[in-house]
Amino acid sequence: MFPSRPARSVSALLMLWRSAASLPSLPLSLPLPNSSPAPAPGCAEAVWIVPLHEHAWYDHVRLKRVFVADGTRHQVVLVDLRKLLVCANRDNTDYVLKPVAEWHAGKVRGIREFLDPDSPRIPQMPYVTISTRRAPGLLGWVGIEREGVVAFRNGQHRARYLAEAGARWCPVEVHEREAGLLRELCGAADDARTAIRATQSGSDSDV
Repeated sequence: MFPSRPARSVSALLMLWRSAASLPSLPLSLPLPNSSPAPAPGCAEAVWIVPLHEHAWYDHVRLKRVFVADGTRHQVVLVDLRKLLVCANRDNTDYVLKPVAEWHAGKVRGIREFLDPDSPRIPQMPYVTISTRRAPGLLGWVGIEREGVVAFRNGQHRARYLAEAGARWCPVEVHEREAGLLRELCGAADDARTAIRATQSGSDSDV
């Protein structure tokens, strides 16, 4: 003879309770399957110190990376600012800024305050793309000679201001597939690595 429905329910609940009582206690919350671990406390980001040689307000600026997460496929390249801006002036997208001397006073003051190393906020380094096109003249027409064209995705004001302030070299960020071309056409001299120091935020030690 089978027990009635209420009796079966009570018996089932008692069996479940006994089984649960014999198991170790479970945590109150479980991590989500796709959740990312929290960053380790005290993890400092790299900061590049760029010296300025013709600037009355301060003698250097601090710059940090645009893309800091792993897997972004972007690289930092030290460039010769003069070569970089020569290539940037070839951009035909109507986003080529005038020389700093032609900026209005408010824009100059704004970028100067933005880059001030005493500010608690560290500006990001310029972010660029680079390609090549046929150079003008006969050699370019026959496809023998090509020239670089740089387009700023971010940071054109700060790059031009730094060049006007006497910076010779500057770190910029570029996608890894264009890093080799950027080094070839705009790469800084070897001594730039000793002039531009990469440090940890809040530290004066080289990395």
